[in-house]
Amino acid sequence: MQDYSVTLAYYLSHYLVDIANKKAGRILKLDAMDEGRKWLGADVLVFGSWRWWGRRSWDYIQDGNTLVEDMDRTQAFTKGLQTWSRWIDAHLVQTSTKVFFQGFSPSHLKGEEWGAPWGKTCMGETRPLNNTAAYHSQPNPQDAIVRRVLAGMAKPVYLLDITFMSQLRKDGHTTKYNGDSLGTDCTHWCVAGVPDTWNILFYAALTSQSLHM
Repeated sequence: MQDYSVTLAYYLSHYLVDIANKKAGRILKLDAMDEGRKWLGADVLVFGSWRWWGRRSWDYIQDGNTLVEDMDRTQAFTKGLQTWSRWIDAHLVQTSTKVFFQGFSPSHLKGEEWGAPWGKTCMGETRPLNNTAAYHSQPNPQDAIVRRVLAGMAKPVYLLDITFMSQLRKDGHTTKYNGDSLGTDCTHWCVAGVPDTWNILFYAALTSQSLHM
């Protein structure tokens, strides 16, 4: 039996690209990934992004020689993801490192997304949506950006596409079980539950990829 045991490390990088602490403040550098050196030598790398791009954790954004206080977040995300893809291709294309990118972890707050009356939320939902054709929400536009960037890379990157599956789990968020009366925590998920499925899919992809190492 083949041994797939690995040593795991978690590195927090909300935006993939660097945030530098300068005299002027925290600068999100869309064209820099100096922190990426910490990832070199890994057998497996799993990336994910977009969730935090809606939150401003910087004072300025730097794009080349241009410094601005803020910009369209999807545009900034695209530039950052392109920087990440160039870094991966420059440093890992000749290595055996397996690279994965986890899809977007969606919310499921609006009941009209699954055909419920307007104003209905996921509070009180105890079952997933079984009829996939009944899901009415539009795809997240950032998902298409991720797919386009990955398709243009020299280094093969495996997309862990968990978004649509998770959108159907209107019953699976933590708020229902943690006593939060506001009921708005729809981007974190209960364990045991949806993350277990993510992990099963990742393990299947990882072991399948390992057979070809």
